[in-house]
Amino acid sequence: QVQPVESGGGLVQAGGSLRLSCATSGSIFSINAMGWYRQAPGNRRELVARITAGGITNYANSAKGRFTISRDNAKNTVYLQMNSLKPEDTAVYYCKVRVISPTGQYEYWGQGTQVTVSS
Repeated sequence: QVQPVESGGGLVQAGGSLRLSCATSGSIFSINAMGWYRQAPGNRRELVARITAGGITNYANSAKGRFTISRDNAKNTVYLQMNSLKPEDTAVYYCKVRVISPTGQYEYWGQGTQVTVSS
């Protein structure tokens, strides 16, 4: 069973920083794309940042210049460094990974980690 597990969320004041991690365990041949999404109450889940197996990144406009996504392939882990946090960044943050297995490619979601930014 493949399971991504997020960590690193919490409560931080506006202007502060947090680093989220998402480690994926289970029967994995390799991981293709990895991404971070977030969902605030009453809102749709939205892409924050994404990184391909080759290291190509893309960011939501709201994250550009403040957030950095990176990955450690040896650890099957993706990170999200969040700086200059704003109250509007408050949400549950989820990671999604696209796993390559002998039978095909499959996407898995983590359970989410809460990020709360106080003003």
